[in-house]
Amino acid sequence: MQNIFCNIEDSSFIIIDVQEKLTNAIPDKVIKRLRKNTAILLNAANELNVPVITTVQYPKGLGKTEAFIKENLASSTMTFEKTCFSCLGADGFKDHLTSLNKKQIILAGVEAHICIFQSAVELKMAGFDVYVVIDAIASRDFTSYESALTRLKQANINLLNTESVLFEWLRDASHEKFKIISKLIF
Repeated sequence: MQNIFCNIEDSSFIIIDVQEKLTNAIPDKVIKRLRKNTAILLNAANELNVPVITTVQYPKGLGKTEAFIKENLASSTMTFEKTCFSCLGADGFKDHLTSLNKKQIILAGVEAHICIFQSAVELKMAGFDVYVVIDAIASRDFTSYESALTRLKQANINLLNTESVLFEWLRDASHEKFKIISKLIF
């Protein structure tokens, strides 16, 4: 049975396609929220030793990963280029993910109705417990975002927010990293 809670020992964090040309097409208010929450999750993952993976969709046409992500990636972070919409289709991605030996996947990025949706469903079909962070994903328009949430629910994908991930990873205010992590949001 799938654990409904994110577990720090079982988690890896995947940031999908947060690239310049894609994010420039998303409304300012929405992309600011995504950037803020993705940065919080990335900093928490680094602090708590949760492995991070990034993907880039056709970087020649859509640009590089945004600087705020690249500047905060650990040297061990793998980035996978892809043209397929699901991250599982990127060369070497599944082998790398399997080598991490983590069964829970925390997803953030763009676009919710395309790459996030297809990645979430395929990861679930591959046997992973998938958690989509709804305040760290976006689409170019709200209808597409809403459609993605509806379809993710229908696929029994876990939907949660940034703070839920952080406090489920910590599980207790007595955690040695509680003050560091709580400062990311307060």
